[in-house]
Amino acid sequence: MLLPGFVGTKLPEWLGERLSEGLAGVCLFGENIVDAEQLRRLTDAIRAANPHAVIAVDEEGGDVTRLHHATGSPDPGNAILGRIDDVELTASVAASVARELRAAGITLNFAPDVDVNANPDNPVIGVRSFGADARRVAAHAAAWVAAHEAEGVATSAKHFPGHGDTAQDSHLALPSVDVDAEELDRRELPPFAAAIAAGARTVMSSHIRVPALDELPATFSAPILQGLLRDRMGFTGAIVSDALDMAGASGTLGIPAAAVAALRGGCDLLCIGTRTTDEQLLVIAGAIEAAVLRGELAAERLADAGARVRALAASAASPAVPMAPHEVDLDRVRGAFEIAPGLVVPTGATVVAIETTPNIAVGPTPWGLAAAGAEVVEVRERDTLPAEGPWIIVGRANHRHRWVRELADEARRRHPGTLVIDMGWPSPDRAYADIATFGAARIVGEALRDLLGLPPRSTL
Repeated sequence: MLLPGFVGTKLPEWLGERLSEGLAGVCLFGENIVDAEQLRRLTDAIRAANPHAVIAVDEEGGDVTRLHHATGSPDPGNAILGRIDDVELTASVAASVARELRAAGITLNFAPDVDVNANPDNPVIGVRSFGADARRVAAHAAAWVAAHEAEGVATSAKHFPGHGDTAQDSHLALPSVDVDAEELDRRELPPFAAAIAAGARTVMSSHIRVPALDELPATFSAPILQGLLRDRMGFTGAIVSDALDMAGASGTLGIPAAAVAALRGGCDLLCIGTRTTDEQLLVIAGAIEAAVLRGELAAERLADAGARVRALAASAASPAVPMAPHEVDLDRVRGAFEIAPGLVVPTGATVVAIETTPNIAVGPTPWGLAAAGAEVVEVRERDTLPAEGPWIIVGRANHRHRWVRELADEARRRHPGTLVIDMGWPSPDRAYADIATFGAARIVGEALRDLLGLPPRSTL
């Protein structure tokens, strides 16, 4: 039932031993991946140690990518797909992602994000969502899940029961969704119901409080996981916890106690975190065993969880040969952009890439115009504007960062021709989004680069 991450690009000896003893599997992160050949060698080694291992990764497409963490994703993210609103395109992107994962030997993808991004100040969901309308999110969630599952790689609808209406990041805190049960039914749950109906083999819990349902975080909550997800919504697959090293889960308890609480609440497969060690894994396993011996965790609950994880592992498709990736027309990506009426691109402008701290789910992945090969000047907090205007200011969720707003205001005062671009989820008034792209993946950067008429870096 334990799914740790690890340090390095080769399977550690200790992890190979744990896998051979029956460890559920591993979760891979960007730091474990160099290229396709190395990744396949790694997954082959995992499978050699345990032929039934679950091999998982977060490959949402768009801003959240592990396979392409060094270059940025070639796939548009959910927000762009939702704005284009072509479920056949969404399905084709999902199928392409799944084929790439299957060729790499990966059996479970922690995607798609089916949260409804109801709060434009959400610091962790944003462009990972198909949108702010529950019906549209549900339609694209179903298309994504069905196409991805059809290629043999399991999906995970996340983050149950809905992380879209929060203003905090559960990596760093324990957010609350303070709406009544009727609003949850209307807005948060339809995408999960659609994903389940489309065949999602797993659902991922969220480290959020929903007081209308329970005071415990959803990951620890039997009323949410058992009462709502299983009994009411009829989900029979494996429930996966979001990473237990996140503050929303283990900030006050510690990971071993959080693992016990998650199993007791109804999770079957526990994501531990990125850099688990053998010693940490043994402490977690010991805490679970001790909880059973003390009568704090029913042995029957463990048996049920283990059976669901084994069923998930047994359903995994064999690795496949690599196939040519699906290519999305850049014109379609540009069609998702929101552009202010009468906008004029300044000539001879300095392109300024605003480097704010990315949310932890995204990580330090190349983004935007730099990922697309355009010449940019990176600016961080307390830096000054480079050279003279005009400037093209490019950031992500500009409105959420005071220093970014102040820098954009200064640039506009000094040169009225300044252009401000938001490659995240913009504010409703679009005050800092003359162009809003709703994503910052490499393919989005390429579409924006062409729109602005910028040459690739190699030709400058």
